[in-house]
Amino acid sequence: MNQMIIDGQKIDAANQQTLDVINPTTGQVFTTIPRGGAEDVDRAVKAARKALKGDWGKVPAFERGRLLMKLSRAVMDHQEELAQIEARDTGKPLSTARNDIAVLSRYFEFYAGGADKLHGDTIPFLNGYSVQTVHEPLGVTAHIIPWNYPAQMFGRSVAPALAMGNAAVVKPAEDACLSILRVAELALEVGFPAGALNIVTGLGEEAGAALSRHPGINFISFTGSNEVGVLIQQAAALNAVKCVLELGGKSAHVVFDDVNIDLAVPAIVRGIVHNTGQTCTAGSRLLLQKGVYDRFMQALADEFAKTRAGTPEMDLTCGPVINRKQMERVNRFIEKGRQEGLKVVAEGAVAEGVPAEGFFVTPTLFAAERHESELLCQEIFGPVLVVVPFETEAEAIELANATDYGLMGAVWTENGGRQQRVARSMEAGQVYINSFGAGGGVELPFGGVKRSGHGREKGFIALEEMSTIKTIVHHHGA
Repeated sequence: MNQMIIDGQKIDAANQQTLDVINPTTGQVFTTIPRGGAEDVDRAVKAARKALKGDWGKVPAFERGRLLMKLSRAVMDHQEELAQIEARDTGKPLSTARNDIAVLSRYFEFYAGGADKLHGDTIPFLNGYSVQTVHEPLGVTAHIIPWNYPAQMFGRSVAPALAMGNAAVVKPAEDACLSILRVAELALEVGFPAGALNIVTGLGEEAGAALSRHPGINFISFTGSNEVGVLIQQAAALNAVKCVLELGGKSAHVVFDDVNIDLAVPAIVRGIVHNTGQTCTAGSRLLLQKGVYDRFMQALADEFAKTRAGTPEMDLTCGPVINRKQMERVNRFIEKGRQEGLKVVAEGAVAEGVPAEGFFVTPTLFAAERHESELLCQEIFGPVLVVVPFETEAEAIELANATDYGLMGAVWTENGGRQQRVARSMEAGQVYINSFGAGGGVELPFGGVKRSGHGREKGFIALEEMSTIKTIVHHHGA
């Protein structure tokens, strides 16, 4: 059995209740976590507030950076242990889990270097006045972490918050939180003061809801569904609390006739099957110009047919999806595509020998004649790619933007002018030209437009999101 970490202590839920943790590879329960609730959240928020007024609040910025660097190194020292935890908890291939832990370490390394680098300004004003601005921590920050990349998302959200001197309360997803609990233990071991980082496990509608509406928090970071994001934003508004929301996507590849097929095809396949398609930035739509359609589709189908889903130890293209509910949802979309008359161009396979009760789905490549299918509008969160033809650049831009989401996109063309025109016209927070995803991009500002959310994470801008500006006006006389 695992325990929460509040005020530097490993504890059970106040109600003594637990939740089963299911291995998505086998469908079997393998451990439990505390079922935290409002009482546990309140205790965690109070511990964070106490830390701000005590030891953690007194740590200078450069020392915060040193602590983050120590945690970054501790993560890499325990990389294999953490990767094994992450792979069992989520079902992802071991190589993917190892990379996720390396990226987690990189987040703490990056923000360790930035902890004392966010400088204020002096502002010319009236004679007899000196004006300066300083960046200060927001206070107690709340972080609601999803299950698809628990370790990575923990680093992405929490590292800049701690770098800026905030005290954090984290509510990880009940489906996958074990790596986060272990990293929180490492944070205590390397010297983070009690209360600087608190982890409350439990259900979203219980612990998550209690955290988002708690009057003692000063900021909310949330990654998840649009529906829950609306509830988070409403809760934040009740206490006039700032929030950063990343609410999914329906990202499009726009492929023109002059595409480098050998470069594009492997990247596009990786972009939809990586993490079994359970990625907000997954390139789940492919808009393909008619002049290259047949040649590109043949190469794409050949590559897609090589994809394999298996256990973490098999280390294949992808693993299972996170739970039975998600497996049934993805399979419903695949069946819906068939019912709508979409053509199945290629399928991957589930490897032989996987547990029969595991949550495995078959990677599927569809072709549609028009951009009208439900599969092109809704986020499936599985290894399902739909291809749609287009004729002109203007049509491509229109189709790329024909979704409520706007998180990421890609343009594939050798025409320099077209690269810039299309990239600038796509309604998305990130657009890649002749690439996709760029290996995580810890340094790159990330976030969405439209129903994909608002605010920015990653990069130096995350430190600004995790801080507030104070303006100091000094009247000293001319």
